[in-house]
Amino acid sequence: MNKEAQRIAIRIAGIYVAIGVIWILLTDYYSFILSKDNIQSYITFQRYKGWFFTMVTGVLFYYLIEQRTQRLIQSKDELEKKEKQLQQSTLRYQSLFIHNPNGVIELDLMGNLVSLNPSGEDIFKISTEEAKGKRIDQFIDSKEMDIVRNYFYEVVNGQSIKFETLLINKEGNVRNIRCALIPIIVSEQVSGVYGIISDITEQKKNEEMMIMNEKMYVIGQLAAAVAHEIRNPLTSIKGFVQLMHETKSLNPAYLDIMMSEIDRLHTITSEMLLLGKKQEAQLAPIDLGVLLKQVTVLMEAQAHLNNAELSFKQPFKGDITVFGDSNQLKQLFINIIQNSIEAIKDNGKIDIVLDVQESTAVVTVTDNGQGMEEERIKRLGEPFYSTKEKGTGLGLAVCKKIIERHEGSIEFDSEVGKGTTVTVRLPIQKAAE
Repeated sequence: MNKEAQRIAIRIAGIYVAIGVIWILLTDYYSFILSKDNIQSYITFQRYKGWFFTMVTGVLFYYLIEQRTQRLIQSKDELEKKEKQLQQSTLRYQSLFIHNPNGVIELDLMGNLVSLNPSGEDIFKISTEEAKGKRIDQFIDSKEMDIVRNYFYEVVNGQSIKFETLLINKEGNVRNIRCALIPIIVSEQVSGVYGIISDITEQKKNEEMMIMNEKMYVIGQLAAAVAHEIRNPLTSIKGFVQLMHETKSLNPAYLDIMMSEIDRLHTITSEMLLLGKKQEAQLAPIDLGVLLKQVTVLMEAQAHLNNAELSFKQPFKGDITVFGDSNQLKQLFINIIQNSIEAIKDNGKIDIVLDVQESTAVVTVTDNGQGMEEERIKRLGEPFYSTKEKGTGLGLAVCKKIIERHEGSIEFDSEVGKGTTVTVRLPIQKAAE
């Protein structure tokens, strides 16, 4: 600022000196001419030239100073306007920070807490002053530490990310949280990280209860079909045992058939028990092809009972691995197949196809059932809306919840009288993960 003032002062002084020098040279030259030709004009000129110079320089300096003052006043007004806008913007951001119903935290590049809003203090059960300087990983469940740390490094590199994890507050309570991490970018450089946190513990409990209730409903429907289905292998086993008892001999071919039927019974009952068991959501790599084969075996009983043919195909050669909870994914596909079975009247056919599109596993379940109108398709997934006479409408609502947890998508394509195709897309787990 001092250099700018010096520059302006030097400029004005330079203009004044230049005008003075030019004035002296011109007036001296003119005075010399007048002194030879007209002494009276010379005396008059000498008397008034000083006044004339003062008037000219005064007007000139008035103009220069007035122009500069206008620019200074304009700059001051603009500065005050920008300061006011900045102040209003700061107050708005402070209001968003303080009154946000979600927890908002600020972290430095080392993962240390810088500040928390009141909602964040309530989630962490700690004040901002107490939290300052503490590492965020002190509040993360040890089982989730590596995953959260990788997410943090991605955000430090300029990406935004959303995820769910387990937080342990100062009181030692474990809370389920949904978190969005956002980089703080200043002058094109990441200077810190903002975290927006929602406590979804109660929501998760309600979702788990809804999923479990729907699971029990599905198991109840499957039980009758399975009871009917296991009669056939039991009849075969009983027949072969009676035949060998009467012949007093062992036939290896009969034993192979009997073992095959016993294995089938074991598979069906094991899947029923696993499906009915209450389990915590355990996310792990899952071979989707193996999982769908298990679901197909379990649902064949229900399909046979309703005169429907169930088939599974996997055009993609190789393992298709997704990251998720196998129990919930089984429930997802059982619900979808169950709906297809119930939509079929006679000579039904249900085709399950597993394929890959880019980095996504695509499962399609196609039936030749009654189909649905477009208006019904739009409302599918709404709790307590059902296309079935005795349906609760919770089945597809549960499916959507499971899909959301696995970061996938579900689509319905149906035509009345021709059938329905349900398409489920799930992200494939990369080999390096």
